[in-house]
Amino acid sequence: MKTIYITSFFSIFFSFISVSQNWYTSFDEAQKQAISQNKNMVLVFQGSDWCAPCIKLDKDVWSSQEFQNLANKHFIMLKADFPRKKANKLSKTLTEQNAKLAEMYNTQGFFPLVVLLDTKANVLGKMGYEKITPTAYFNKLIAFEK
Repeated sequence: MKTIYITSFFSIFFSFISVSQNWYTSFDEAQKQAISQNKNMVLVFQGSDWCAPCIKLDKDVWSSQEFQNLANKHFIMLKADFPRKKANKLSKTLTEQNAKLAEMYNTQGFFPLVVLLDTKANVLGKMGYEKITPTAYFNKLIAFEK
């Protein structure tokens, strides 16, 4: 009986691991992966602890298994977070990197802002939060590639 429980536990545990979204926080690392895997990058500007639409986008789209299954095969995911709470403060290096990314790709300071980049960091398209299904959101991102 113990064997059945242990086997079931590991099956469930590894099934969660296999569908989790792999988010990069380093632009350089994300770009290296994008080049090596020949995938475009989805750069997400978010305020994870203060921006209600950012939190909604994370809950409704990024965290959905539906989106993760599609995106893992097609995109490299990169977050540029701008938290406000002291408890969520980022490292100085990451804060500076995110500020530089915002200077390049989010000059108007929109949150959330989702930017599709090719492997050379050229903008293919931009969008914000939309109340649509994860598959519809994925399809909008894919449409920028054409």
